[in-house]
Amino acid sequence: MKDGEGKKREPRAGDPVTLREITRENLTDVLRLQVAPDQKGLVADNGCSIAQGCFHDEAWFRAIYAGEAPVGFVMLSEEPDKPEYYVWRLMIDARHQRMGFGRRAMELVIERVRGRPNATELLLGVVPKDGSALDFYAGLGFEDTGRVDDGETVLRLAL
Repeated sequence: MKDGEGKKREPRAGDPVTLREITRENLTDVLRLQVAPDQKGLVADNGCSIAQGCFHDEAWFRAIYAGEAPVGFVMLSEEPDKPEYYVWRLMIDARHQRMGFGRRAMELVIERVRGRPNATELLLGVVPKDGSALDFYAGLGFEDTGRVDDGETVLRLAL
């Protein structure tokens, strides 16, 4: 079967990354995305995240696509009256990690937040254990605040 004949092609490094609304049509695909087994304690699964997002007015969540394939999930806490925004969740499916999709998705999130009213900083929490994303976020300019919230190291990106 060729691309476009019923089967989606697997995403490749370099494919354009977009953040798309989760709909009835793509929900099952997003729910199937999973991190590697050794990363399970580092981020909640997408079903839990989507459910939480539906009950929090400040939640903004999207599927991360590479080309036409869903490869991850991101959720922000956005309260336009406040200067800080918070990356609540970021996950890239185990099969699609280390291809640049997470970095590009975070660049899109940062770009979004920079355009929001009153935004001065973007915060996020990282579980400080082997396999965590501390180095990944440091590479994007996030710095350790010295705070720990619910067992997570709080990182900050000044906007």
